[in-house]
Order: sequence, then C-alpha cells, then structure tokens
Amino acid sequence: MKHYETMFILKPTLVEEEIKSKIDFYKEAISKNGGVIETCLDMGMRNLAYEIDKNKRGYYFVIYFKAPPALTLELERLYRINEDILRFIVIKYESKKDQKSWQTLVDRANKKPEVKQTREKAKPEEPKDVAPVVASESE
Repeated sequence: MKHYETMFILKPTLVEEEIKSKIDFYKEAISKNGGVIETCLDMGMRNLAYEIDKNKRGYYFVIYFKAPPALTLELERLYRINEDILRFIVIKYESKKDQKSWQTLVDRANKKPEVKQTREKAKPEEPKDVAPVVASESE
C-alpha cells in the first residue's frame, strides 16, 4: 500500500453537523475501499489566499492514509461530484525519503492535541506548606 495525504476545503456556509458528516463520509470512503487512515488533522476555518466561488474563507481538513493506488481515483471522483468542496488535493509519497517525511507529518499531527493538554497541566501550582518570609531589621 502507498502512503497518501489528502486535503480538502469545505464551504464556510456549512453548519458544524454538515461538516462532520462530510468528513465522516470521506473517512468511510477511504476505509471501505481498502485504505487505512493513520491520522486526521482538523485545521478549522481559515482565510483563503484568493476568492473561490465568492468565498473568502474555507474549512480545511487533512487525512493521512495508506491505500491501494486505485483508491485515489475514487476519492477524486467523490471530491469532484460534491458541490461543498471548494478545492482538494491528493499527494502520493513514493520514495523512502518521502515516506519518512510522511511519517513525521503523521507523528506531528498525532502530537498536536497532547501539546495543548500539557500546557494546561503545566500551569504553576501554588505552594501549599510554605511559610511567608518576613524581613526583619537587624541593627
């Protein structure tokens, strides 16, 4: 199986439930056609570099997966017939060097939520059993 990355941009007019259903649809399409999803990266709503169909913003989503080559054709077909997709891209990582960078991207995407949690946990705690220091005047 080959290593792939796909990114697609959804219209900003979609409601959160519609966005989740579209994302689940593409995840399911990958799984049903013999692909294995390694990780997903929800990039959220972002400004577009230029207007696409009178839209200045879009909802970005990235999926890293392994699949047989025929799956990419089906995935692209599904992207093309969906009117809520503004743009999409499917990238294939062929060489060992590319596959290593793909694995780095997957690891980085998996670590992202943990970083937020560690920052929350790393808040300074107040000392519990510390007596206040009193300055005394000596001579």
